[in-house]
Amino acid sequence: MLAGAFAGGFVSGLAGFGTGLVALGIWLHALQPAAASTLVVACSVVAQTQTMPAIWRAIRPARVLPFVVPGLLGVPVGTALLLHLEPEPFKLGMGVLLVAFSAFLLLRRRPLRVRFGGRGADGLVGFAGGVLGGLAGLSGALPTLWASVRGWGKDERRGVFQAFNWTVLSATLVAHAAWGLITAEVGWLVLVALPGTTIGAWLGARAYKRLSDRRFHEAVLALLLASGVFLVWNALGPRH
Repeated sequence: MLAGAFAGGFVSGLAGFGTGLVALGIWLHALQPAAASTLVVACSVVAQTQTMPAIWRAIRPARVLPFVVPGLLGVPVGTALLLHLEPEPFKLGMGVLLVAFSAFLLLRRRPLRVRFGGRGADGLVGFAGGVLGGLAGLSGALPTLWASVRGWGKDERRGVFQAFNWTVLSATLVAHAAWGLITAEVGWLVLVALPGTTIGAWLGARAYKRLSDRRFHEAVLALLLASGVFLVWNALGPRH
């Protein structure tokens, strides 16, 4: 439990996302999927709240709001779709996209800088992220990938997707509470995981400060690539 919390907290402190990518694979060996999912959301909110002061000055409302507002609107849409659609095909499609695009960007010598679309394109990406968050818990993948190709600096990029992820995950945590998913067992698990999460996030935030723009870009893409592999495996793996 503590190992997953520490690893997830460190990755979140380093990159601004990725708690679920690291911790979920560990916690699913010991916990039921519903409890593990809620625990990931809670620990993600804690880790991102803890590291928010380090990047607070880089958060520009004019840059973030075009992602956040449509993202929040997309969450209930994705939740409604969940009642009628299976999430596995979406996980598979998102996983393939992340693997292909992240590998392409990692192998590309020069960073890709996408200028077209402006705030309209940012809003569409944010809405799609919210829909995928409500449908399959994939809120951060598209905004993080999009921010990585906009030509923004390290702090500005992280300010966008950490603010987006924190907002959407906080809304998701409220929804979990409303649906009765935060049980006494989950509350106890959160208390057990908190020390590992907070220590890991603190160390990850210190490592983040040492990264250059280029190294941060590579670290984010490597995490997105690993996330894509995990999603493909999760979508195609055996069902228990």
